[in-house]
Amino acid sequence: MGQGLVPYLCCPDAASAIDFYVSVFGAVEVQRWTADDGRIGHAELSLAGETLFLADEHPEIGVRGPRAYGGTPVALVLSVPDADLTVAAAVKAGATVERPVVAQDDGSRAGWIFDPFGHRWNLHTPGDTATVEQVQDRVGDKYTITE
Repeated sequence: MGQGLVPYLCCPDAASAIDFYVSVFGAVEVQRWTADDGRIGHAELSLAGETLFLADEHPEIGVRGPRAYGGTPVALVLSVPDADLTVAAAVKAGATVERPVVAQDDGSRAGWIFDPFGHRWNLHTPGDTATVEQVQDRVGDKYTITE
C-alpha cells in the first residue's frame, strides 16, 4: 500500500462488492481476510492504479454501510475509458443511475451511479484539454473558476 489517501468502504456483502468492482470497474483483488463467520474483515483492491479497502458490515463494532445511515454524502470519482459503457455495465450488474452520462462543461463525459452496496460513484471520461479560461466561458456566470 502506498502513502496516500485510501478509501475504506463498508459493504453489506463485501464478497459481492469485490465481484462487482472487479467485473465492472476492472479492479484487481490484492488480498482478502475472511473471518470464521464468513464475513470479510478486510480486503484490498487495486483500482485504476490506486488502493481501495473494503469490508463487510460489522455492526457490533459500529462498522455499517451507507444504507444503514440512509445514504452517503460521499462520492468516489473514477476515471474510465468510456463512461457510457461503464455506467451501462454497472446498471446491468445492479447499480442504479443517479445522474445519466452527459457532456460536462470541462469537456469530459460523466454520470453518477449508486452501486448495489449504496456507494455513490462519479464515472467520468476525460475530454478535451480546455484551458481554465475556455471552461470559464462554457460555464458562464454559474461558477467562478480559480486556480
